[in-house]
Amino acid sequence: MPCLNEAETLAVCIQKAQRFLDLAGVDGEIVIGDNGSTDGSQEIARKLGARVIPIPIRGYGAALYGAISASFGRYCIMGDSDDSYDFEHLDGFLEKLREGYDLVMGNRFRGGIAPGAMPWKNRYIGNPVLSMIGRVLSGVHVGDFHCGLRGFSMRAFERMDQHTTGMEFASEMVIKARLMGLRITEVPTTLSPDGRSRPPHLRPFRDGWRHLRFMLLFSPKWLFLYPGLGLMLIGLVAGAMILARPVHISHIRFGLDTLIYCSAFLVVGFQAVLFSILSRTYAVHHRLYPRSNKNRPWGITLERGLIVGAIVSLAGLCSAGYALWQWKRHAFGDLDAEHIARIVIPSAVALSLGTEIILFSFLLSTLTLHLRPLQQLAPRARRMESEETLAKWAS
Repeated sequence: MPCLNEAETLAVCIQKAQRFLDLAGVDGEIVIGDNGSTDGSQEIARKLGARVIPIPIRGYGAALYGAISASFGRYCIMGDSDDSYDFEHLDGFLEKLREGYDLVMGNRFRGGIAPGAMPWKNRYIGNPVLSMIGRVLSGVHVGDFHCGLRGFSMRAFERMDQHTTGMEFASEMVIKARLMGLRITEVPTTLSPDGRSRPPHLRPFRDGWRHLRFMLLFSPKWLFLYPGLGLMLIGLVAGAMILARPVHISHIRFGLDTLIYCSAFLVVGFQAVLFSILSRTYAVHHRLYPRSNKNRPWGITLERGLIVGAIVSLAGLCSAGYALWQWKRHAFGDLDAEHIARIVIPSAVALSLGTEIILFSFLLSTLTLHLRPLQQLAPRARRMESEETLAKWAS
């Protein structure tokens, strides 16, 4: 359980979890990731037999990660310490974990949400919309994407290798489980009004935006690649239709002005495609994405990029030279300005794309440099550090 000044409800949560362990006959422990409480929450937890892990880095994800990493169980069930989740009835989670599922999500909409437990804007707008977006972007078919009560095996948690420290921790877990090919299911759970007299730490709009932002950034195909390919397709098809001569549809004439917009679509779409490759590469090298053949930058190397960029730029230069020759040839005659423009515009696009490919190749090469962490160069003095030393280091 993550904890930050939860003295009002922490004892109830711990006692409910202890009753579940006793009734289910499970050999388990209760671990509290304390985020710097000043209301005596640590003493309450220790008196009830829970283990308290000080987490100096602030954040929901940091508190959970520290508590989970310090636990010794085969399975782990995480949940808030505000008495909104029913820790006495976790049999469904345990049953699914024993069946071999790696991540078991709670579904509050299937289990029941008590009156006053969730604001209407979260219940009918925020959670359903974010869950739908999460299902589309990640391909995880769960009904309650952001339920805080969930169970997982410690082996799966180690494979997911999470890095976010805030509310995004919950989204990162689901998305990484999907990327890793882990088995995911959900079980009904209930949500009750929390027992605190103070406002919750959750900020609906701020934290909802953080979840949405993380899901978009974690889905470069939907954020960059697919929109980019769509813009490129529109620019190429429409531009090819009007490149040689204007096209009339009904009483509307599509000419040079439309060709300029088509060129802009092509350039912007191509940039979006490059961004998708760069963002995926960055995520892989920072271990936000798993390393796999699917996540490699499509066999792109610096040398290949320079060659392709040079060829495209050369095509643009040749077109520019041809346009200049045409202009000089008709300098004192009947110069067809529109004909010259139909050469100059594709030439400018080719020069832009060629330059982008060259710059992109250098940046991609920088991102894919393989550097050895300095810690690996020095002998390891010991395998495990004390909690006190880790806390001082993190602070």
